[in-house]
Amino acid sequence: MQNKTLLLAFGTILILFASCKKYYFDSGTHDPKYNGSTLQYMKSKQPFFDSTLVIINLAGLDDVVGKENVTFFAPPSGSVFKSIKRLNIALKRVGKDTVSQLNQIKPEVWRATLSQYIFSGSFLLKDYPQRDTLAYTAYPGQNYSSYGGYIMNVGTIFNDAAGVQYAGYRQLFLGYIPDLSNPQVALQNNPVATSDIQTNNGVLHVLTKSKHNLGFNTDVFIDQVIASGILPPNK
Repeated sequence: MQNKTLLLAFGTILILFASCKKYYFDSGTHDPKYNGSTLQYMKSKQPFFDSTLVIINLAGLDDVVGKENVTFFAPPSGSVFKSIKRLNIALKRVGKDTVSQLNQIKPEVWRATLSQYIFSGSFLLKDYPQRDTLAYTAYPGQNYSSYGGYIMNVGTIFNDAAGVQYAGYRQLFLGYIPDLSNPQVALQNNPVATSDIQTNNGVLHVLTKSKHNLGFNTDVFIDQVIASGILPPNK
């Protein structure tokens, strides 16, 4: 009887998964259509995007995210927190005051950082080519120029299912390329947690916070913050 109950429960789960006509990984299901701008959608999901929204504003990118036709691979607030934590550890190490407010970091740093995540036009998961990290030559994804002119790699990984290659769920990855002369070396793959949120002005893909630090290479982000100078906190 117990075995029958387990089989019934497992069968129900399979039916539920089969009925979901959307791609997701670890952030739950979502309605792929949103009647509002990308910026409005993010504001409706606070506190998940609290810090992200602050730095969008500080970077002067509100109109880009809220009005222009763009695809945004949005880093959640957790990704911002991790990079600020690393920054403060580095500042303490050299005897400098830590950052307690996001507006202590110069707007140009925030703009340069966030511009790596934004692409002109609307692109869904199905629009991106396949990427296979074990067969990169055959399935390399594709390089795209971001809003700030950074070359990033975007591709969809086709997972295996029941021993069948590429038959499983598909997941979108945003790739940071440390060395453009040799893009296969140290390509940093950043998984998308929720994809294909279609807003009135574009598409939103949400990165997985547990596997992503804002700025991709946190050491580079820290160097940029320190080089530009840190402002005193508002009192």
